[in-house]
Amino acid sequence: MAEFVSTYGLYAAYILAGLALVLAIILPLISALSNPKALLGTVVGLIGIAIVFFIGYSISGDEVNTVYTKFGITDSSSKLIGGALITMYLLIGLALVSIVFTEINKIFK
Repeated sequence: MAEFVSTYGLYAAYILAGLALVLAIILPLISALSNPKALLGTVVGLIGIAIVFFIGYSISGDEVNTVYTKFGITDSSSKLIGGALITMYLLIGLALVSIVFTEINKIFK
């Protein structure tokens, strides 16, 4: 029984996760096509994230330790990984600042 669950349960989980991913992408697009102004907000958000990633990519380094070269990490992939990490740090910082700002704003209202 455990072998059946671990084998077919994993396949079912992969299928359900893939279905959820596809539906999470397609259904908002369908609703956005009926309301194009909502799509504009999404596009502005994606452009903002792309700008933050470009900033992170621009300031990231491209050095690679000898330990990572055996795993196939090159200078360009190191720069891409560094840019993604800096983007994550910037977005987490922005989220924390906005949370603090929102709570302080609620106090004075």
